[in-house]
Amino acid sequence: MPLPPAPGSKPKPSRESQRGLDWFIFFLADVQTGFGPFVAVYLTTQKWTQVEIGFVLSIGGIIGLLGQMPGGAIVDAARSERLVAGLAVATIGCAALAYALWPIFPVVIAAATLHALASCVLGPAIAAISLGLVGRFAIGERLGRNARFASLGNGSAAALMGACGYLLSSRSVFLVTFILAIPTLLALSRIRGQEIDVAQAHGALVREDRDSETTSVFHLLRQRPLLIFAGGVLLFQLANAAMLPLMAGVVTTRSSQWAPVLIAACIIVPQAIVALASPSVGRKAQAWGRRPLLLLAFGALAIRGLLFAVVSDPYVLVAVQVFDGITAAVLSVMIPLIVADVAFGSGHFNLAQGIVGTATGIGASLSTVLAGYISDTFGSSIAFTGLAGIAALGLTVIWLFMPETRRTE
Repeated sequence: MPLPPAPGSKPKPSRESQRGLDWFIFFLADVQTGFGPFVAVYLTTQKWTQVEIGFVLSIGGIIGLLGQMPGGAIVDAARSERLVAGLAVATIGCAALAYALWPIFPVVIAAATLHALASCVLGPAIAAISLGLVGRFAIGERLGRNARFASLGNGSAAALMGACGYLLSSRSVFLVTFILAIPTLLALSRIRGQEIDVAQAHGALVREDRDSETTSVFHLLRQRPLLIFAGGVLLFQLANAAMLPLMAGVVTTRSSQWAPVLIAACIIVPQAIVALASPSVGRKAQAWGRRPLLLLAFGALAIRGLLFAVVSDPYVLVAVQVFDGITAAVLSVMIPLIVADVAFGSGHFNLAQGIVGTATGIGASLSTVLAGYISDTFGSSIAFTGLAGIAALGLTVIWLFMPETRRTE
């Protein structure tokens, strides 16, 4: 049995652990896909009203927002990130089975609550396992690899579950989700626990003389780069979250017959770019620094919003989604990477992820409401222009106030 990594040494995770993490992320993306739009479709077939369906979705969204920071704190307090991740996956699998077997109001509400709570710890747990395995100098490339397998999992799961829903029934989607939890847990078991540096997974310095002030939660909350970055991410999501739903409505109005195919293409194009580009993003982040890539993501989002405002051809709108792929590839790597930079030495890496995750949720929640109101009042072109303006504001904030966080020592 391999010995645990020595304090301060450069981690050398085995190929088995690396592959185990790859496939864990792939299958986990499959499992989580089952709780996307398929929930509304399935509950509609069970004669649920739109009010009841909306209530279930809102419960999950609210818990997911409020649980970000507690979820990160739980992962920071845990001595085994693998155990936390395993319990969360098992909980999600049971929630999927409850949806399939007992689609009655109290059971579905309980299942939605458990799914949201479990999801709050899964993101931090994956980032913590990654950081504990490879260390802070290799984490950029590892996060890029994570994003690639998550994207591949999302794409394959959407195809699989769409086929099951069409050929079998919408109930089968949740049975498949439950079954997919099994290979997810098997992949997790392939990650060798002794290769995960627990202190490093929490962003702690492995030193006996570390300053207690720098490891306090209040010190972390006073970190200016973390607060600026959280504000930038909030602006990013405020501009980004509503763009695809708003564009889907425009496409449906202009070309209703081909709308489902075009919207599917708008989802597949960014996923393909994320799968192809994410590992390169991780490497470039270490070579170039974090700020240039972050500015690229905000710039691409602003350009995407402006193009949506002026382009009328539905097929050209699909091509514009290339910019969505750029922003998704960059942000999927940059968010945990910059948080790891800022929280380095604090021992609260996962709590810091929860802070940024809360900002993400607030921005995404407000985005659809804001864009919907502007679109209904002034038209979709003005709405897209407004979203582009918010992205430009975020770009300005990052340009003027966000310091470079890459560590070279």
